[in-house]
Amino acid sequence: MNLEETYSSLGLSDHEYDRIIELLGRAPNYLELSLFSVMWSEHCGYKNSRPLLRRFPNAGPRVLQGPGENAGVVEVGEGWALAFKVESHNHPSAVEPYEGAATGVGGIIRDILAMGARPVALLDSLRFGPLDEERNRYLFKEVVRGIGGYGNAVGVPTVGGEVEFARAYSGNPLVNAMCIGLTRTEDLVRSRATGEENLVVLLGSKTGRDGIHGATFASDELTQESEARRSNVQVGDPFCEKMLIECCLKLLEEGLLVSLQDLGAAGITSSASEMAAKGGVGIEIEADRVPLRESGMEPYEVMISESQERMLAIVEPAKVDGVLEAAERYELVGAVIGRVADHGELRVKTRGETVGSVPAGYLADAPVYERDVVRPPYLDEVKTLDLTSIPEPEDYNEILLRLLAHPNLCSRREIFEQYDHQVGTDTVVLPGADAAVMRIKGTNLGFAATTDGRGRHCYLDPKGGGAATVAEAYRNLSCVGAEPIAITNCLNFGSPEKRENYYQLAACIEGMAEACEVFGTPVVSGNVSLYNETEAGTVYPTPVVGMVGVLEDVSRHATPGFKREGDRVVLIVDFPVSLAGSEYLEVVHGGVAGAPKSPDLAREKEHADVVRRLITDGLVDTAHDVSGGGLAVALAEMAVAGGIGVEIDETEIEPKFGSGRKDIGLFGETGAHFLIAVPEERWMTLQRSLGVAGVPYDDIGRTGGDRFKIGDLIDLELEDVEEALERDLFP
Repeated sequence: MNLEETYSSLGLSDHEYDRIIELLGRAPNYLELSLFSVMWSEHCGYKNSRPLLRRFPNAGPRVLQGPGENAGVVEVGEGWALAFKVESHNHPSAVEPYEGAATGVGGIIRDILAMGARPVALLDSLRFGPLDEERNRYLFKEVVRGIGGYGNAVGVPTVGGEVEFARAYSGNPLVNAMCIGLTRTEDLVRSRATGEENLVVLLGSKTGRDGIHGATFASDELTQESEARRSNVQVGDPFCEKMLIECCLKLLEEGLLVSLQDLGAAGITSSASEMAAKGGVGIEIEADRVPLRESGMEPYEVMISESQERMLAIVEPAKVDGVLEAAERYELVGAVIGRVADHGELRVKTRGETVGSVPAGYLADAPVYERDVVRPPYLDEVKTLDLTSIPEPEDYNEILLRLLAHPNLCSRREIFEQYDHQVGTDTVVLPGADAAVMRIKGTNLGFAATTDGRGRHCYLDPKGGGAATVAEAYRNLSCVGAEPIAITNCLNFGSPEKRENYYQLAACIEGMAEACEVFGTPVVSGNVSLYNETEAGTVYPTPVVGMVGVLEDVSRHATPGFKREGDRVVLIVDFPVSLAGSEYLEVVHGGVAGAPKSPDLAREKEHADVVRRLITDGLVDTAHDVSGGGLAVALAEMAVAGGIGVEIDETEIEPKFGSGRKDIGLFGETGAHFLIAVPEERWMTLQRSLGVAGVPYDDIGRTGGDRFKIGDLIDLELEDVEEALERDLFP
């Protein structure tokens, strides 16, 4: 293989190779070229997204650590802080779904551990192609099995998540994993290397050839040849990770570590170069001192291996024996593999000889590409929805049951029952609600978390969809009574080299940033996953938002299920609603068209804040936002969750249906739209509270009985509604 073929096969362009020669003042050897290839990959270097990411607000009164570390950290009160982040493992999951998903969970857990926090909760956000295709069914089942297999064994509860299905994700699933950790504010750890002659210690598993050039693989489009790249997918050991968590937390508690860093994408190369660059120092790695699982590994393989369950620590020489003894006690590999130096380079040695040396700052500073933002023509084609071409339903009972049974709307119980969501005994609101709620032991405090994405909306209107994604997360946290405080995000898009995809990325980020500014929810961490496309096409632009919120009194929370017979059902409204981009339009009429209504961010915040105050004041314990499937689906979810029927007065909502079409009012979608339920004795107080707040609302019905009724349009046995909603999701 000639020189050009070498750097091209490693994912480097002609321009990037020329830049490397310019920086070094010479041609790199193969090891050095490998270091650049992984660190300058899109997965590690954010070459196409960095200029756009600057648009996100990062500061806030609760923010202790924003972007730039392994995870963001926010203060929640009484000396406690939450570290959290979401990351993708899309490409690995496309070719090896079980291990791809499992190691995605393991990797995000270690990001939280690197901040000195104990991982206490996992969430996920998943996308697959339609389940009528065998390959999609296989990917779906194995990804879910991988998440459960790793999370359950490592002892961190999986408390929430979301999944959707669309043709655009066929062959390229999206597998995003979020982890939340708990720490005392004074125990927060950062990954900067300091102290000349301090030692570099590797903790965890032995190093093998799994995952070599995985970061480069994650920065390519998926093709028919991708199946042959299974060796780029790591293999996980959750039991080792559990011991690694306990060992690292113990070492931090005893003050034996200067700093700590996860070994994920790009392995030792990424961790060592980033630690060195942040600290303004150099690091020397002795590749022949790295404990290996396989014999005959070359130094470049050692440096870029992505073997799992490994952490890199900086340790003072006087404390290294204590660190190694602790590793042995926890049945982990512990080895001194290098030292901190003052030369500013990542230097690789073997048998005392330097075999590669690159300034750490060069590796950590990938080239940046700023591209033209050009609005794609397809947006004009999908902008208008012609309602005259869409017939109104003849049988609303049949339409509702059909919607409830669709994979995008049916219950996720069959998924989350595969996960241990109560280990640790801190889960207050179980999966299936608008957001997960966790307690902080020894306090009245709690926190809530949700993951949300709106790929179809972002395809039809990238900026509006980006804003709506943040708004949905804000609504979901408010529905359980939590004050939203910050977000992490994972930006899943196609190749940025294509104008359509780059426009989607830029516009979604702009919409998300505007929403974050209005809601006061800064972006404290995140991940970018580009090149999500196959030979058949590109995935929907799918920014995923992981949002966390705080409950001052965790006992004051709400859930969606109806609690009592005879409760008044109240709709907090934001009309008009629309069928554009709706689940109803796609499921019933097979169409993806029309620009959905752009969210009114000020109204979104106003309505959500009112609902949250009603919950924290103890007035409301039943709340749910109206989202996919519209009003009828939201009511059905509340009835089934509570096991109590409901009767809605059609005359109370009919005037607001719009255009004289009843399907719009029942199944249309919009934002700032909530359902709450209260007992009769609280009704007058609720009216006064809503009146003072100045939000529009309607008393639309009563709970009770065993039927689900909306005027003369829908009349079903509750058990039939439940049967549709709780359908078998694994065909």
